[in-house]
Amino acid sequence: MGGSASVPEKSIHEFTVKDARGQEVDLSVYKGKVLLVVNVASKCGFTDSNYTQLTELYKKYKDQGLEILAFPCNQFLKQEPGSSENAQEFACTRYKAEYPIFQKVRVNGPNTAPVYKFLKASKFGFMGSSIKWNFTKFLINREGQVINRYGPTTNPLSFEDHIKKALEIK
Repeated sequence: MGGSASVPEKSIHEFTVKDARGQEVDLSVYKGKVLLVVNVASKCGFTDSNYTQLTELYKKYKDQGLEILAFPCNQFLKQEPGSSENAQEFACTRYKAEYPIFQKVRVNGPNTAPVYKFLKASKFGFMGSSIKWNFTKFLINREGQVINRYGPTTNPLSFEDHIKKALEIK
């Protein structure tokens, strides 16, 4: 399940996803950027710390080439119950998120979003390729390859040095 044979793409830039309003977004627009891809939820115990720190990192590094891509997911105890637009409004209003919030996705199971099949095949975590919970984070280099995966309990600020290294900031 989730083996690399079923994921022919070599870069996240080869995918098209939908934004919170259902418009297609070609991820090739992020070529040359360092990406942090996160499955988010508004009603999770990790919501406040993660959104707060993601916003802080984004404000600090967006001008150096960091982009955060947030994908709402309702697979874990139904902690993202509203629409994709509700999730976007929540993140942008409560946490001043200026980074893109995409359409809700499934990150595990038979209907896993293709971009998440790629991410999971690129870096296994504690539970193999499966996503353990909300706020699993993938750090992606400027060429579109996954360079690290962080679990839900890993706060975004704790790997700021990894982001700086990917951005080539001394």
